[in-house]
Amino acid sequence: MAKYILLINWTDQGVKSVKDSPKRLDAARKLAETVGARLGDFYMTMGACDMVVHLDAPDDATVAKFVLLQAGGGNVRTQTLKAFSEDEYRKILGGL
Repeated sequence: MAKYILLINWTDQGVKSVKDSPKRLDAARKLAETVGARLGDFYMTMGACDMVVHLDAPDDATVAKFVLLQAGGGNVRTQTLKAFSEDEYRKILGGL
């Protein structure tokens, strides 16, 4: 599976109901499974992003579906980064 990093920020709506955020995280984990992905490590962060999530998915289309379904709830906005493991990084650079 490919790896993705999601940079997440609460919307105004999400902040108003921030106490429900843990329930929404649990629901997001289940949603990821239903679309064929796996939501891994989760971090609440300080700075430019409110949260950072590691997502494993078979392809970009699966991630797009997951992100769009999440955004449809109106509580978060995301930026998605495709990530390469250290082994993949070394193979990519080794081919230069």
